[in-house]
Amino acid sequence: MTADTLSNRRKSLLDTFNEVDLTFLVLRLTTILGGIAWLLLAPLSGDEITLLRYALVFFSCASLVFYSLILWQPGQRKYVYLLSLVFDLLFIYFFVSFHLPANNSFFLGYYLLAALHTFYFGLRFGVLVATLAAILLFTNMQGDFHWTDMTLRIAFLYCLAIPLGLLAEKMKKDSKHLEELNRQLVESIANIRAMQEKLIEAEKLSALGRLTADIAHEIRNPLSALGGFARRLDKLLPGDGKEKQYMGVIISEVDRLEKILSDTLIYSRFNGIRLQRGQLSEPLDEATAVYCDTCCEQAIELKLDITPGLPDIYLDKDQIRQAVGNLIVNARDAMSGGGELTVSLGQEEISGVPCQIVRIRDTGPGIPDDKQALIFEPFYSTKKIGKGTGLGLAIVQKIMEEHRGFIQVSSNRENGTVFSLVFPYQSAEEGGRIPCWEFMHCGIEQDTSRRCPAYPYFGRICWAIAGTYCAGKVAGIFAEKIDSCQACPYYLSVQEEKSPADPG
Repeated sequence: MTADTLSNRRKSLLDTFNEVDLTFLVLRLTTILGGIAWLLLAPLSGDEITLLRYALVFFSCASLVFYSLILWQPGQRKYVYLLSLVFDLLFIYFFVSFHLPANNSFFLGYYLLAALHTFYFGLRFGVLVATLAAILLFTNMQGDFHWTDMTLRIAFLYCLAIPLGLLAEKMKKDSKHLEELNRQLVESIANIRAMQEKLIEAEKLSALGRLTADIAHEIRNPLSALGGFARRLDKLLPGDGKEKQYMGVIISEVDRLEKILSDTLIYSRFNGIRLQRGQLSEPLDEATAVYCDTCCEQAIELKLDITPGLPDIYLDKDQIRQAVGNLIVNARDAMSGGGELTVSLGQEEISGVPCQIVRIRDTGPGIPDDKQALIFEPFYSTKKIGKGTGLGLAIVQKIMEEHRGFIQVSSNRENGTVFSLVFPYQSAEEGGRIPCWEFMHCGIEQDTSRRCPAYPYFGRICWAIAGTYCAGKVAGIFAEKIDSCQACPYYLSVQEEKSPADPG
């Protein structure tokens, strides 16, 4: 064994060493030292000294073996204690038999072993140790003590083991409960920090969005005038001279800037969206119809696969059409050599809530792993300069957030890329029942300064779109929601409603 390995195992042992482990060690050392003192000071015969000396050497060697095993495998020390228990019982039996007058105190070792193992292993094992000790004690005392004295000594074994076992089990339960509370406290602190960071980030983005919108408006008017004058001049310039080429570059760059400004304004203006019940398949049909011809021109087979009979969900058709269109354009641009592009719609259950999922799957080269964490950042783009604004996926993500859903991406070189748009579904029947804000009395319906993802459409599935089971995990801060859905009385009440009635 190397020095580093030994040091690591010693550290692991010390980290988990408790008071009972220390008592086991002290008891063993005390037994050895007490035996040596008895050997030196007690008036013993030659045969008794020899026998006691051999017993102490044997006990010391066995103790060394036990603690070597504990140091070798710190996590298995309870099994070493079980092995040492058998040895210790036999050792005490030997000493009680070795010195048997009425004032013999070695039998107290049975009580100590019963107490320690009860405290360490619990009530049932403690009763078992007390029973083994009672059998050995009965064998020691048989024929030398009155039955009343024998009964009392054995009864005290159980009187010690049973209350101590009950106390030990209660302490273990309290300890587990305390550990769980500490874990919840750590999670709560982490959630609060995440909430705080998200609120700060949201406020910064909100301020930046307002500033960006103002700047975009100011730039857009002169830019539109510049583009209009450039197109007029382009018509007046003859032939294919350099001036004509320069004017073509100006017009192209103005168009690109106008596209960037248009996407910037769309990205910064997501506070007036209105959700209404409708079929998610309708904007999918419209989006695929728009890009069908351009896909064919690039040898891309565009397929639409919609599961029939899906119920209406809350949606903004124009926004969804734009989101799906952005993803189709990205997929089309990624497959310059042709391929397959599939837009599908189905329904799955996530966190106990039915969700309708739109998947846009392409057979392109995929997105590198190190780029996947960046693709939703505003103005980040993997396309060539002039081909995109870097806001397409950021807009899609924002549209999904406004629909109280989320977007997922899966990509590799073998299977291409799949973007999944997940929309939560709450039935009209569920919508007619008491929503979370009424049950929790958080007052969100009366305070327009606050914003909650669950209000006003999704008050019956708040845990999936605003609680700890949602993709954002901390969105519920806006409704003063409890940071753990499993501890939320509203969540528990809804789950109880869903559970079948108890036949009993």
